[in-house]
Amino acid sequence: MLRFISSFAMIFFISTSLQAASVLSNSHSHTNIKKADIEYLPAGEYDPNIPTPAEVLGYTVGTWHVRHDQLVNYMTVLAERSDRVSFDVIGYTHEQRPLMLLTITNDENRGNLDKIRAEHIQRLSDGAAANEDDPLIFYMGYSVHGNEPSGSNAALLVAYYLAASQSEEVKALLAESVVLLDPSMNPDGLSRFAQWANMHKGYNLVSDKQHREHREHWPSGRTNHYWFDLNRDWLLLTHPESQARITQFHKWRPHILTDFHEMGTDSTYFFQPGVPSRKNPLTPDTNVTLTTALAKYHANALDNDKQPYFSQERFDDFYYGKGSTYPDAHGSIGILFEQASSRGHKQASINGDVDFPRTIQNQVTTSLSTFKGSLANKKAILAYQQQFYRDTQKLIKDDDVHGYLVQQGKDNTRFKRMLSILEAHRISWRGISKDISFDELEFDSAQSIYVPLNQPQYRLIRSLFSERTQFPDNTFYDVSNWNIALAFNLQYAAIKGSDKRKVKVSEYAGRSENMLSHLSQDAVAFAYNWYDYNAPKLTQYLLEAGIKLRVSGKPFSSKEKNATLHFSAGAITVPAADNDLISVIDLLQAFKNVNGMIPIQNISSGFTVDGIDMGSPSILPLKAPSVLLVGGKGTSQYEIGEIWHYLDTRVGLAASLIDLSDLANVDIAEYSHLVFASGNYASVSSTTKDKLQKWISNGGVLIGQRTAVKWFAKNTWLKNKVLSDDTIDSAFDTSKLAFEDKAALQANKLVAGAVFETIIDRSHPLFFGIERDKLPVFKTNNFILDVNDDPFTDIGIYTESPLMGGFAAPQMQDLIEKSVSMNVTPRGRGVVISFVDNIHFRGYWDGTNKLMANAIYMSELMK
Repeated sequence: MLRFISSFAMIFFISTSLQAASVLSNSHSHTNIKKADIEYLPAGEYDPNIPTPAEVLGYTVGTWHVRHDQLVNYMTVLAERSDRVSFDVIGYTHEQRPLMLLTITNDENRGNLDKIRAEHIQRLSDGAAANEDDPLIFYMGYSVHGNEPSGSNAALLVAYYLAASQSEEVKALLAESVVLLDPSMNPDGLSRFAQWANMHKGYNLVSDKQHREHREHWPSGRTNHYWFDLNRDWLLLTHPESQARITQFHKWRPHILTDFHEMGTDSTYFFQPGVPSRKNPLTPDTNVTLTTALAKYHANALDNDKQPYFSQERFDDFYYGKGSTYPDAHGSIGILFEQASSRGHKQASINGDVDFPRTIQNQVTTSLSTFKGSLANKKAILAYQQQFYRDTQKLIKDDDVHGYLVQQGKDNTRFKRMLSILEAHRISWRGISKDISFDELEFDSAQSIYVPLNQPQYRLIRSLFSERTQFPDNTFYDVSNWNIALAFNLQYAAIKGSDKRKVKVSEYAGRSENMLSHLSQDAVAFAYNWYDYNAPKLTQYLLEAGIKLRVSGKPFSSKEKNATLHFSAGAITVPAADNDLISVIDLLQAFKNVNGMIPIQNISSGFTVDGIDMGSPSILPLKAPSVLLVGGKGTSQYEIGEIWHYLDTRVGLAASLIDLSDLANVDIAEYSHLVFASGNYASVSSTTKDKLQKWISNGGVLIGQRTAVKWFAKNTWLKNKVLSDDTIDSAFDTSKLAFEDKAALQANKLVAGAVFETIIDRSHPLFFGIERDKLPVFKTNNFILDVNDDPFTDIGIYTESPLMGGFAAPQMQDLIEKSVSMNVTPRGRGVVISFVDNIHFRGYWDGTNKLMANAIYMSELMK
């Protein structure tokens, strides 16, 4: 046995050695590998006891795309070998890859890290002036988009440089700073793209843009496991990567945060500041001044390397949910870097071939110029962060708004998720001691909270409750509103002026925990309302356990002991005639242990005191759904990912996913629901469309959102007409415009992330569990659906003057008002459900994403 193992080990060693020799065609010895890595870095003396990346990876950086596991391995070795470096796992991705954070500083600082951090945070809290010898705190973040890998590959070299360089410059840097290095901000996406790029590499690199290596398949490595853009998640905190990162941000409150990206191959190199007129107005001008001061160091470094670049164009600094902008709301300086992408190993561009090593070099260069520029401006940077919080106090004093009242309503789960976001961002809130009537709104003390503006997070709170609709520049790189109360469809009010006296704060009473001890096996049924966000999750859980459920199409009330319990349309019943209620109670307890519990009650008699009885034909059997998502090339990976994420993590429903190209070959009769998101469906054959039409007529439920609805309308699966592009164009007077106005005109025709108000028919099953007649929706397109003359189908309509927050040109507002937001059209024994807008936007819009659950579980009531 031992001989076999020894022989096997020898064979493995020889095999791997030969592989290494073959792949490292540009390296003839270990010494040359090490030399090639160092050539990315400034000349000088390096500690020979600290291994270069090549000595651990087995290849020179840039020869191959590094995988996340290789990054973890190298950073672990670096921390073991260097007294300057410590390695921490701060969380795990959906695919259970570790999220790394390196802390790099000198020995003296290392022995006092807890003290340094605590004193830094305390000074920010107290508003005390910084000492000139306080360390600068850097947060260096790389490759939040996994298919923009030059950042993570550069991180290998930056970490080595800080660990091994013996230069006086690095010694001074580590004496005067603490560097937090996040080398792989999107491990799942980075690994996906590394596999793609490496599997297409040959001995001879191919720069042809049409080469498969440069045309990444769906889904791309840009996104995380659920195909979300993590660079838009800093504020929304939908994913574990962002949650872990925000914890570290607030633990340290860095002075400088860098965010290394890539852009189109035909570009050059960008560093901030961005477009001057497109920064968030809550961000101080001094932030831009200091960013400009640092920009001079990036420019000088790239000039020395004869590399082209640009600044103050294309990119903005408005949305606080991006990595380079979130810090700006906290007195930190966030800096975006964008490198023209090789999107592989080498790709042709209008500027010549872009090769992977060059993209890495530029990211290394500007990482080091960040350190150099920041140290040179250390005094001003330290003073800025302190002054930021002192100026915040002045803004609070001058603001007519004192805070925001927010009411929970009947959905405890959704409200608690909103609170968890506030708390993650270190936003304080309190309960209120008595009921308040304000602006024709009633706020119940047992269900309402007060978010005061008099706290350090003033600017972030202001942005989270913004209703702003006027902006100095109407072009937005991303969204123009992210109001959290609107996103969660919660009643709220800004408290202004003397109304502050009405608000008396106290400990938050909240709702007591929902217990199960009252449930009785002698009941004729259990029942729960559909209001709670977790009602669909509990429903799916019980269905998968084999429990027979029914759904009520009409309201009813039941007398239980001394109370009358009211159940709205959409309530779920668990009949004793079909189930063993003792087993059901055991299942409910198991669900409660993991998810908490929603209110569930006994029904002691089938003869109700009001409304329908338990044996009513209006209470239908609820079958476990079989859902098919149509994704793949030609569809939006973001929207399909959002729907998948909602069904998988919020509902617990295992939906099937196919590529659009396979739709013709799938037996769709096996599925109860088909879901289409935005995409190009021109390739779908008439035969397949006929198959879909027949499937709907036979009882299938077809669900679509955004441009999928255009396709539905084109195929007359609903009677509404889509407003033409010509009609939108004709709404804008172009007679006096100059050529330079072209970009602004195009921006005005778009709706890039604004909140609109709709009025809904709450008697329709699509809206069961929604508490109010008006529902905020998030609009990210200029797709407009006209009303039709088919009654009971246009069930969600944009109101008159519908804009609630964010930017939309007046012409677009006029076209959108009173048009259709949501339509449900019965066809044969089936139904077509259409959402004009993205009801799941970034996993944040909890006020509307439950409509997908309604489209699935309530669909039998719509036919």
